[in-house]
Amino acid sequence: MSQAAVDRAAVMGALVSAAVVDQGGHLVHFQRMDKAEIAGPTLAVDKAFTAVAHRIETAELAALTQPGANLWGLHANGGGRYVVFGGGIPCWHDGLVVAAVGVSGGTAEEDVECARAGLAIFEAFLADRLAE
Repeated sequence: MSQAAVDRAAVMGALVSAAVVDQGGHLVHFQRMDKAEIAGPTLAVDKAFTAVAHRIETAELAALTQPGANLWGLHANGGGRYVVFGGGIPCWHDGLVVAAVGVSGGTAEEDVECARAGLAIFEAFLADRLAE
């Protein structure tokens, strides 16, 4: 999953870090491209953590965490780990979030696109397993 995210970033000309966490938010794999920003490793992991913890894409949290919105203040909780901009995507199976991918280093849109590439690997894996 992280390799797919990094590969997509390379095609786009972005320099990113990519993280995969399990259903408990624990890091299971991480990659950082050469010359990627130094904030990327922390943000990639925290985007994946946020996606698992809240069972929602971090890009969707942006509108929900604006002043006056239902989740205003979320970004200031969780020990500062909750990220409320694009790049974290949960992985669903049988109605449960079982993992997430997080990407950071490009624009928010690039990060989302790279995370979607990682999610596609997860979904292909599930499809293959279910076809057996």
